[in-house]
Amino acid sequence: MNQSQRHAEILKLVQHKGFVSIDELVTHFQVTPQTIRRDLNQLADEKKLLRHHGGAGGESSTVNVSYQSRKIMNLEAKERIARELVKLIPDGASLFINIGTTTETIARALLNHRDLKVVTNNIHVATILATKEDFTVIIAAGEVRHRDGGIVGEATSDFISQFHMDFCIIGISGISPDGSLLDFDYREVRVAQAMIEHSRSVILAVDNSKFGRSAMVKQGSITQVDHLYTDMQPPQAISEILDEHEIHLQIA
Repeated sequence: MNQSQRHAEILKLVQHKGFVSIDELVTHFQVTPQTIRRDLNQLADEKKLLRHHGGAGGESSTVNVSYQSRKIMNLEAKERIARELVKLIPDGASLFINIGTTTETIARALLNHRDLKVVTNNIHVATILATKEDFTVIIAAGEVRHRDGGIVGEATSDFISQFHMDFCIIGISGISPDGSLLDFDYREVRVAQAMIEHSRSVILAVDNSKFGRSAMVKQGSITQVDHLYTDMQPPQAISEILDEHEIHLQIA
């Protein structure tokens, strides 16, 4: 594969995944990291993608990829993560589930459980889980965000704060190399932070495209998480944080 073909393939990967890491591209193309860095720098100079530490992306840090696009991005990886994650949740547990296509996939994987008590600010999650007669599903108050069915706002954060749950299952838009959890809407971030603060155990579910991906609002730190479920080994900087803080890593 010559350079122009490789560049075209890189752009396709970025368009599909939102973010690709240097390590991922090295493995995909079987070339050196130096070659990939040159490719990414050239494509960034041509304004065909956005260069980030450890990789590259194609989207703005202020606007997320559309909901319909996110539903199909890395779907197989999300399903593997979901199947593994739900093994941690016992029957009869109480849990928060936040906004996101990954958490919707997890909700479907929970349908074989019994007697769950769920509080969510995700209309789609509530719809999925409400089909189980033995589940108690409580949907948060607040403003419904039309683009993805998320419920956000101050009223939502206040509502969440009334509960104290066994588990909190959250997705996130991006994780920076220093372990910051990033998202696009500060109102969504406040709700997710309330869920974290009112849970006994916090589970973060992300596919590998979220590592190094940029978003403008800091939700918190990966150090607030008890369990990380993902589909590939995280970048070294993240792995070191997980080890230092004894965060359980499960690769699906």
